[in-house]
Amino acid sequence: MPKPSSRISNIIPSGKDGWEVHFAAWQRKEAGEPVIMLSVGDHDFDTPVETVEACVAAVRGGHHHYTPLPGIPALRDAMARISTQCTGVETTADEVIVTPGGQAALYAAVQGVLDRGDHAIVVAPYYATYPGTFRAAEADFTVVETRAANGFQPDAAAIEKAVRKNTRAILINTPNNPTGAVYTRAALEGLADVCRRHDLWLLSDEVYWTLGGGEHVSPRALPGMAERTLVINSMSKSHGMTGWRLGWLTGPADFIALTVNLNLVTTYGLTDFVSHAAIEALNNGYGVREIAERYAGRRTVFLDAVRGMNDVTVRGSEGGMYAMLDISAIEPDDEKFAWAFLDAEKVAVMPGSSFGEAAAGHIRISLCQPEDVLREAAQRLRRFASSYRSKAA
Repeated sequence: MPKPSSRISNIIPSGKDGWEVHFAAWQRKEAGEPVIMLSVGDHDFDTPVETVEACVAAVRGGHHHYTPLPGIPALRDAMARISTQCTGVETTADEVIVTPGGQAALYAAVQGVLDRGDHAIVVAPYYATYPGTFRAAEADFTVVETRAANGFQPDAAAIEKAVRKNTRAILINTPNNPTGAVYTRAALEGLADVCRRHDLWLLSDEVYWTLGGGEHVSPRALPGMAERTLVINSMSKSHGMTGWRLGWLTGPADFIALTVNLNLVTTYGLTDFVSHAAIEALNNGYGVREIAERYAGRRTVFLDAVRGMNDVTVRGSEGGMYAMLDISAIEPDDEKFAWAFLDAEKVAVMPGSSFGEAAAGHIRISLCQPEDVLREAAQRLRRFASSYRSKAA
């Protein structure tokens, strides 16, 4: 075949993205092995029935047609209202564009602020798609690691050292995937100061904001930041709608108007009946409180089950759908640990180094399993850690 473009060839240049343990575990489970899957962040429960019925009604009601490129007006209104709650800044519909999932909102933000050869800063640990999204924009980026000992909080001084003349943006994620860290107001104020002084965009991925363990602070609410902050949001986690592909981007109205052109040449709008179901889900809060309570309960159960485990330390883990465990005292090579844990105890976890060097020596635990399964996984981890130390000795 003719040569593909370097643009798509270089999105994942190495061909290895750190998900090998998960894919191997999934294949084993499909083959009949009783593997406990704690390696992926997809709900183990269905979308709330009220949302499903709203979608069925929308299909039967004839909502089968093209939708406006920025999103159905009522959907933008609903998302603006949720953005007001999420960010603490009064938001209007013209400051919101609807996207097919949070990843598409991130893609729009990156494409919207970076030209080829521009530079960005990514605070790590980070979600696995971040580097590829910058490569798709043909932009350069520097990863600035947070410190596990500091609860994975961003360090403004370290981030400022990475600023270059062609730096245009900083990307953060709070509550964080993979660590579960919830960035503090003080840490975000430091970041905001860097952005204001260097005239930078701040891309803030807040898709887990309803699943935080404490106060959610959006940098958009800090002084002088509404004009330079783009907030990525999604209904996947908050409303139990991972497969529905519904997200949105919040930012200055003039910027949002420009991103409509991106929808023109990519998605050409969203699915009509899904959009109408989303309006109902947002306006009525279907599942939001129940899902938040469920994950808060699971987080407590799992962390209680691993506390006191010799040589295993909980890091971050205040919010989101994950817990981050430091296993470096047992095995510094987190990928080796994850493979051995899968082989010995049939539990799949993600090696922390899949998300950046800051999480090396850690494993990420997905809380997307019932409480009894999480307790069983914790028991297996306790047994495995003890056995691993004995063999190592």
